Amino acid sequence: MRRAVLSSLPLLSLLAATAQAAPPAGLLETIHRHATLASTVPANGDLNPYAIAVAPSSVGAIAKGDVLVTNFNNVSNLQGTGTSIVRYSPATGKLSLFADLPAKTPGCPGGIGLSTALAVLRSGWVIVGSAPSTDGTTKTLGQGCLLVLGPDGKLAATWTGPDIVDPWGNIALRDDGDRATLFVSMAGKDVPGPEARDGTGKPVVVHKASVLRLRLAIPAGKPPRIAARDVVADGFGQRADAGAFLIGPTGLALAGNGTLYVSDALANRIVAIPDALTRADSAGTGKTVTQGGLLRRPLAMAMTPGGHLLVTNALNGQVVEVDPAAGKQVYAQWIVTDQAQTPPGNGDLFGIAMNPAGTGFYYVADDVNTLMEARP
Repeated sequence: MRRAVLSSLPLLSLLAATAQAAPPAGLLETIHRHATLASTVPANGDLNPYAIAVAPSSVGAIAKGDVLVTNFNNVSNLQGTGTSIVRYSPATGKLSLFADLPAKTPGCPGGIGLSTALAVLRSGWVIVGSAPSTDGTTKTLGQGCLLVLGPDGKLAATWTGPDIVDPWGNIALRDDGDRATLFVSMAGKDVPGPEARDGTGKPVVVHKASVLRLRLAIPAGKPPRIAARDVVADGFGQRADAGAFLIGPTGLALAGNGTLYVSDALANRIVAIPDALTRADSAGTGKTVTQGGLLRRPLAMAMTPGGHLLVTNALNGQVVEVDPAAGKQVYAQWIVTDQAQTPPGNGDLFGIAMNPAGTGFYYVADDVNTLMEARP
């Protein structure tokens, strides 16, 4: 008996070492630190940080790796009235104002309320969406627009049209330098005020939210122009909300094989739009990848180097990791635990973006108006 016990020890040690060396199932298991980088409140007092985008190159005032963040509320904390984009420099650890647009910018129907639609192109041009209001609710919801800013933060072009109605969600992007393809979700068409109710007394849901694909030509030294525009998905639910302003498809992430992933907030699911770069028609509401489970009204999304999706929840302070190929929810981590909300962090998460190294991600803690970084 004594000899048998002793001879089993090397095997037990080997098994323990093997278990400890097992690779993590996803990125979130490697994240152990959450660093506060900077307040996102500029001198004009804008609040409610929404979108996050990381600069892929150095052009003009923008340095490679700079983090741009939009603000959706003005100093009075009215939603749909924020006009500023701030820029955080990882090199200096400082935050500065990148752009502050006039509240009544000509050519943008309804004015300015900078949403979670934000992208920085390799050529230095910045594209941002506006889903504006004048009273902080969808009672005064304007049609909005997409705005093109130069690397100096100056307005260079405004894009509108019947297919651009309240650009609301992330911009997914394929950037080839002199041309690019953008995907933007729209979530405001025919949405009434937050007091509107259907026949059962519930908030009115309008199934008109869409995902628009824009093919851009980018002449050297000149602003990008739209070469083609197509709706690649439509029929998603959208509705007004007194606390969240709009609820509709928000997160977009483009895989290398051309599949576009969309967070369908009202259906509490992630869907796939196949062949999004090349398809000539709409895929409707796509194919469900995963639904329910750890998801709590999924919002912004980012794709990890390993092909997983990181999804922020609107109704708690968790980010959820999804393996879209397997259709599985891998892991969830609390990243905002503010006990003032129920459950903790409810309503505090919006934008998310991978850091340049792909080892962590940036996010905003809306409750304290700060830019954060999650790190190993």
